[in-house]
Amino acid sequence: MSSLETLTLLEMAHGRPEQLSGASGPSPLVKGVRTAVRGLSAFGHRSLLLIALLALWEAAPRFGLIDPVFLPPFSEVIAAGWQLAQTGELYDDVSASLLRALSGFLISVALIVPLGLAIGWYSRLGNLLNQFIEICRNTAPLALLPVFILLLGIGELSKITMVIYSCAWPLLLNTIAAVKQVDPLLIKSARTMGASPQQLFRKVILPAALPTIFVGIRLASASAMLVLVASEMVGAKAGLGYLIINSQYSFLIPQMYFGILGITVIGLVFNAVLEALERRFMRWKPVAAA
Repeated sequence: MSSLETLTLLEMAHGRPEQLSGASGPSPLVKGVRTAVRGLSAFGHRSLLLIALLALWEAAPRFGLIDPVFLPPFSEVIAAGWQLAQTGELYDDVSASLLRALSGFLISVALIVPLGLAIGWYSRLGNLLNQFIEICRNTAPLALLPVFILLLGIGELSKITMVIYSCAWPLLLNTIAAVKQVDPLLIKSARTMGASPQQLFRKVILPAALPTIFVGIRLASASAMLVLVASEMVGAKAGLGYLIINSQYSFLIPQMYFGILGITVIGLVFNAVLEALERRFMRWKPVAAA
């Protein structure tokens, strides 16, 4: 059998689309593999610095550049997290933190975004509340933690209220700014075409304000995690903040670092979910070129 005949038989055995269906392009399987390779390559380029930092974290304690007692290798931190997962303690801590963070964050969004829209739209209401807003937003939430504990107790209510308070100000300020920054020409054009106040708000004000509102929502999610961890370090019996501070006191350093990593991962997941929601609600917005 000649080499040409052998090559033809191999192509038929592998289902070459050029030979079987007359198509000129690659097969769907080849396209999928190429897409996956491109995706992995892009992810590798974006994550190169992160991979380098993790490698440095693993290597520095093992080669004696850093005392492994105070900074254990990354693999030991992951192993400590695996042990926490096997005992069920990790599930209890993560679920407690997620419940508090999500409850406070969602309540804050439901209450504060409509308030910000009203303040931004009605200038008299904004003038009435302006001084109160300035005083409250310049009062650090963590400074009020003892006050919340004294008034609301050491249970869940004080922690969720702390999250609501910390989320309120980035949400409120960005929502007010979003309404005030709507192009007046858009409002004038809508009124000229006979839009009612309800139609004006629903069709013009809200879509134009959404990008800046989502900036406030993402800032609020970061504030929620920051304040939650601090509040869980005081008088909590579960949660990632409790895990971090309790591990420090017990000198379980790998567990402490794993708790910090857990907070980071939850924050990244929150941000990714909010970015997906932003893309869904603003499909009309052109995608910026990479």
